[in-house]
Amino acid sequence: METSTALIVTSQDNGDYISLLKETDREALFKLKSLYAGKSKDDLIRYTYIKYPYYAINSTIAKSVLNINEYFAVESARPAFGSTVLFTIGYERISLEEYLNKLILNGVKLLCDVRKNSLSMKYGFSKSQLKNACEGIGIAYEHIPDLGIDSDKRQELYTQSDYDKLSRQYKSEILTHTLTQQEHIFELLKKHKRIALTCFEANINQCHRKHLAEAVASLPGFEYDLIHL
Repeated sequence: METSTALIVTSQDNGDYISLLKETDREALFKLKSLYAGKSKDDLIRYTYIKYPYYAINSTIAKSVLNINEYFAVESARPAFGSTVLFTIGYERISLEEYLNKLILNGVKLLCDVRKNSLSMKYGFSKSQLKNACEGIGIAYEHIPDLGIDSDKRQELYTQSDYDKLSRQYKSEILTHTLTQQEHIFELLKKHKRIALTCFEANINQCHRKHLAEAVASLPGFEYDLIHL
């Protein structure tokens, strides 16, 4: 795997660290400088929104930095969604940017974090970080820890059989005692139209969000789609 040289430079350090970079990294740095040096924050925002209008579809400042034609391109890039959908999504093996893009592409308006413990060793996915990232792109965030699984029960999961056993325990010990929280999710769905339940695992068959989503979908009056992203 190719790696880049990592440098820590203090304001009082006058060393020539550019010369310590790999040639490819130096070239990338100089190219970046030639393209964007001297541009203001607003210049960079405007450049990004013009070149990639999709990234501005949930921006609260797009109108103030773009002209009418440029803003029309942003509106044209906005996906159109009319149906109500309950999504689920895991963040294992994807970056925060990929994760947020999935939410945007599917028109998610509210992210329901159903982890018991919302701390994460993965960058961007602890509660405050994820909440700020979502709200920054116009997606509301709510943590519902009562619907999660205690961390001590998530140890020594090596085979699908192990996960299946945990799932049976979750359905019998948690889902049977959290009807109020499940009904709350249903109300959120009816209010926001497109919401997503999130936890860690990429494999939906190894995550409790599958069984939680199915429990919500089995509530009286649920007539919507359930999609696992």
